Amino acid sequence: MGTHKDLDVWKLGIQIVKDIYAVTAKFPQGEMYGLTSQLRRAAVSVPANIAEGAARNGKKEFIQFLYVGLGSLSEIETLLIISEDLNFIASNELRTKIVSLRMKLLNLIKYLKSKSIVKKSK
Repeated sequence: MGTHKDLDVWKLGIQIVKDIYAVTAKFPQGEMYGLTSQLRRAAVSVPANIAEGAARNGKKEFIQFLYVGLGSLSEIETLLIISEDLNFIASNELRTKIVSLRMKLLNLIKYLKSKSIVKKSK
């Protein structure tokens, strides 16, 4: 395997960060320290956790960081729904990318788990 930069999940995560920054740039100024900040931090967290997990020593740690990235992705989705309900965005434009990244992350986790021999204690 190469680096995290070779992973499709990381690349899509970076694209979502760019999209979030573009969308939140249009939010009301009063939201700079509210939804705007929270969305941007959650978005950056996704590819950052993928990168950190890929650099760790072992699949188990990588999988844990991928799960953290999934959590951040769910946070983004929720914040976008709130933003839509508050009429800050016309519709949840990023939903397709979020669903795609979620599926890719889950498939990567499943793949990594299938390659790991995890002994379960009784």
